[in-house]
Amino acid sequence: MIYKGERLGDRTKVTVDSFALDPRHDIRNHSPDGFEWGYHGSGPAQLALAILAHEYRDDEDDEDDEVALKYYTRFKDEVVANWRGSLWETDSFEVRKVIDRLEKELSTRGDTKPRRGSR
Repeated sequence: MIYKGERLGDRTKVTVDSFALDPRHDIRNHSPDGFEWGYHGSGPAQLALAILAHEYRDDEDDEDDEVALKYYTRFKDEVVANWRGSLWETDSFEVRKVIDRLEKELSTRGDTKPRRGSR
């Protein structure tokens, strides 16, 4: 899957494989005003949550939105907050590579809980 973001004046457009990305306010509503990127805030948090919820939605081993809820704050801090400018693009491989690394870090620490602030 290809995730793309574009700033259009005072609003943003985010797609996955050319379709609008669902913000997933049903999981957590950080930003009713929409997605953002390039800083640490509510819009980037909503975007990180939406990307992870979409990416891991069909994984049989994950209950509901467990991966998204567990890692979206770290994903926001390490990835979404660092996207600069009016355009960005990432794909499933890159998203999963970050989450795989974060999962390894947690298992190495012997900690199965997310770090403080990730919920």
